[in-house]
Amino acid sequence: MAFQKAVKGTVLIGGGAIATVFGLSQFSQYRNKHGTFVNVQAAEAVTVPIKRDFPTREEQILALQTTREFDVLVIGGGATGCGCALDAVTRGLKTALLERDDFSSGTSSRSTKLIHGGVRYLQKAIMKLDFEQYRMVKEALQERANLLEIAPHLSAPLPIMLPVYKWWQLPYYWVGIKLYDLVAGSQCLKSSYVLSKSRALELFPMLRKDKLVGAIVYYDGQHNDARMNLAIALTAARYGAATANYAEVLRLLKTTDPGSGKERVCGARCRDVLTGQEFDVKAKCVINATGPFTDSVRKMDDQEVPNICQPSAGVHIVMPGYYSPDNMGLLDPATSDGRVIFFLPWEKMTIAGTTDSPTDVTPHPIPTEEDINFILNEVRNYLSVDVEVRRGDVLAAWSGIRPLVTDPNSKDTQSISRNHVVTVSDSGLVTIAGGKWTTYRAMAQDTIDAAIQAHDLNAGSSKTIGLQLQGAEDWSPTLYIRLVQDYGLESEVAQHLASTYGDKAFEVAKIAQVTGRRWPIVGKRLVSEFPYIEAEVIYGVKEYARTAVDMISRRTRLAFLNVQAAEEALPRIVDIMGKELNWSEQKKKEELEAAKKFLYYEMGYKVKSDQLTDSSEITLVPSDIERYKKRFHMFDKDKKGFITILDVQRVLESISVQIDEKTLHDILNEVDLNKNGQVELIEFLQLMSAIQKGHVSGSRLAVLMKTAEENLGQRVVIPVDRSGGGL
Repeated sequence: MAFQKAVKGTVLIGGGAIATVFGLSQFSQYRNKHGTFVNVQAAEAVTVPIKRDFPTREEQILALQTTREFDVLVIGGGATGCGCALDAVTRGLKTALLERDDFSSGTSSRSTKLIHGGVRYLQKAIMKLDFEQYRMVKEALQERANLLEIAPHLSAPLPIMLPVYKWWQLPYYWVGIKLYDLVAGSQCLKSSYVLSKSRALELFPMLRKDKLVGAIVYYDGQHNDARMNLAIALTAARYGAATANYAEVLRLLKTTDPGSGKERVCGARCRDVLTGQEFDVKAKCVINATGPFTDSVRKMDDQEVPNICQPSAGVHIVMPGYYSPDNMGLLDPATSDGRVIFFLPWEKMTIAGTTDSPTDVTPHPIPTEEDINFILNEVRNYLSVDVEVRRGDVLAAWSGIRPLVTDPNSKDTQSISRNHVVTVSDSGLVTIAGGKWTTYRAMAQDTIDAAIQAHDLNAGSSKTIGLQLQGAEDWSPTLYIRLVQDYGLESEVAQHLASTYGDKAFEVAKIAQVTGRRWPIVGKRLVSEFPYIEAEVIYGVKEYARTAVDMISRRTRLAFLNVQAAEEALPRIVDIMGKELNWSEQKKKEELEAAKKFLYYEMGYKVKSDQLTDSSEITLVPSDIERYKKRFHMFDKDKKGFITILDVQRVLESISVQIDEKTLHDILNEVDLNKNGQVELIEFLQLMSAIQKGHVSGSRLAVLMKTAEENLGQRVVIPVDRSGGGL
């Protein structure tokens, strides 16, 4: 009864606000109706021929070196930069793109994986009567619909639950979410709805029960951000853009305009990072789309120009999939410090984030223990007390830098607008700054429009609305079944390939190796618990992957899902890439070390490994210490005070368990803090203490020793008279 009253009250309270926004929305839709109608078929108006495949990187570098002059040169291979290249080339402009690292190596691969309009921006728009904020949400929701349409294999709608713990919040949140639906208009993914407490717990059983009133569910989009970015880059390449990763801009080239006498930017001096070769790329227009590094490129043009970007760090963590339902996210709208936290299923794992704090610009942002614990504490506030949220369950963590546009009146990064800004310098450098992942296409369109106007380029209107990205053309939700039937792939692997490569999944399946088993027929996995297969490494090289880091973080997403699994897969990945790229043994060793360093610092391996150090405090009670000592001495038969591989092998053989020596070495090495080839009693007690505190989880040695103890304990001597024998 109380729930029904709350819902009725919600309708009355929200009526006026909905009517207001409805009028605003109708006005905006009326204003944009004609333009939208004209652009619905924009993709069909593309006259530039698309190639069946994209050129090799070597061919792209050659095109950059030999083309006399491009119409447009884009600096930056993130979502916005690749979007600019795609927009320009489909208008018929001769286009080049340079990225000093890998496509999506920065912010564009480190997002919350959402395609969204921004619920909290709509709240600010209404509360502050800010039409600009409203317009930004409206634009983002339109772009959300387009992105889901042009890359259905990489994106999908996701229901997100907003739990309510106070009765008065129910009408407040309901009105806000309904306004979100209303602003989306005909492009609303699915209508939001209210849930009772029992129904909310049925859909999200991990949710905290006490004081829960009900919940509201709304829909946004979710995608594989790095793969989406790569799809944009590959599509641009297929339309004829000369795109190259690992091509660093050293300085901007300038010429003097004979008419005005002013200096004008006319290209860039760049360097192939992989070979060290330097060359010039000439262009009528140069576009700066470098995200957090926007100001550094602007200063190449003019040293005195003031900064326009305020970088903000956003940290995310990944936890096991059992922390969330398979197809339901969670939104914490009011954290302890006012930030919003999302808790979402992603790639069969659970992603939680993000933080929002000022930071310095760096190409290698590192997640901090403070940020990880902040997210964990917020997660604990919303999950049931039955679910122990353990620090040891953080499988990966990363930090991304948002390139926010500075508002001189703001006191912190939370109040900085996510709006984008396009500027043209006196020398003609076009800069696109700010914005968000979801609106990359609109940002690119605005940028190319500005470039055409500033440089008098001969091109028509944007053609990217409805333009399908790499892999989307012949994709269908049942495509994976054909992969299973035609090639003998595991169903899980086939689903992964279809949702990663779209209709190009067949090209990966064709080069998959025979397993030699009855089933699956083809497709050797890189690691057992993830559906990534060795053939993806070969195909990844074709997709311009040139380092082991490219492969574990952006062609596959292993590094973002589980750093230990990524490290385990590295040797095989390096071997395959080495064969494809003709690496020497020294080069393979360097790649392996560089990738391990990347995992250690940028993907959270360091903060994970720091949970167990040689200075870890032992907080076990005396009874536990005695129990663990007894377990330890079952392996240390000689009472040496430490155990070695031989000790473990001897016990395992006695219970008929076979583990190869290399695996045993790895298992002991996880706990061998002083790296002397043996696990001492103090190290074992530190491990057990860390496990009890939740700082460490999934220790193979701990599980192995416990299993051995239990199996040995079950072995009792059967009396002769009951053994069925003896005379």
